[in-house]
Amino acid sequence: MYTTSILLSSIEAVRKFATLANCYKFPINLTTDRYKIDAKSIMGIFSLDLSKPLKVEVDSDNADEFIKQLQQFKCNPVSVKS
Repeated sequence: MYTTSILLSSIEAVRKFATLANCYKFPINLTTDRYKIDAKSIMGIFSLDLSKPLKVEVDSDNADEFIKQLQQFKCNPVSVKS
């Protein structure tokens, strides 16, 4: 199983992510503190708190291409200045 964090900060990002997830047959889930939804469901994605990073869980050994394409949604670390 592969897991990473992504940020879907716009309607366009949600649409692109759901379209990408639907191109693959293996299970892809998005999780938050309380919920776990099918990442192929655009309505399910919009039910989550999109202001925070989401955890992507991919349950496949053949997900290399999907993982590469996830880079566009990756969270960038936030630097805090003192």
